[in-house]
Amino acid sequence: MVALNKYLYSMRYIIAFIFLLICCSSCYYDHANLVYPKTSCNITGITYSTSVTAILSQNCYSCHAGTASSGGGIKLDTYTTLMVYVSNGQLISSINHTGTVPAMPLAASQLSACDISTIQTWINNGSLNN
Repeated sequence: MVALNKYLYSMRYIIAFIFLLICCSSCYYDHANLVYPKTSCNITGITYSTSVTAILSQNCYSCHAGTASSGGGIKLDTYTTLMVYVSNGQLISSINHTGTVPAMPLAASQLSACDISTIQTWINNGSLNN
């Protein structure tokens, strides 16, 4: 009887340990973008027609294209109209959330560091219409 009690007592610890191990190792929900975040930003070969317009299209054109009535009359959907805001520094100031111009995108989080770096690199390289 004593041997049986010792056996049951030790089995409780083993079962508790296995239960704890199962609880700690299960229920892990894997998000690839959180576990393996994009760590590099390729800023080589940036062009207006592919790199910059893709960012603007995704983040800006819903308000700042066409008639641009919802975007305060600011149009960014053509090279010519965009260059007005590149030349006076308002584009980079608004996407960096610095300066006296409103932070853009309005009522949304700031563009990713890679998107900002892409636009900044394009500007630094002469803002070519390529």
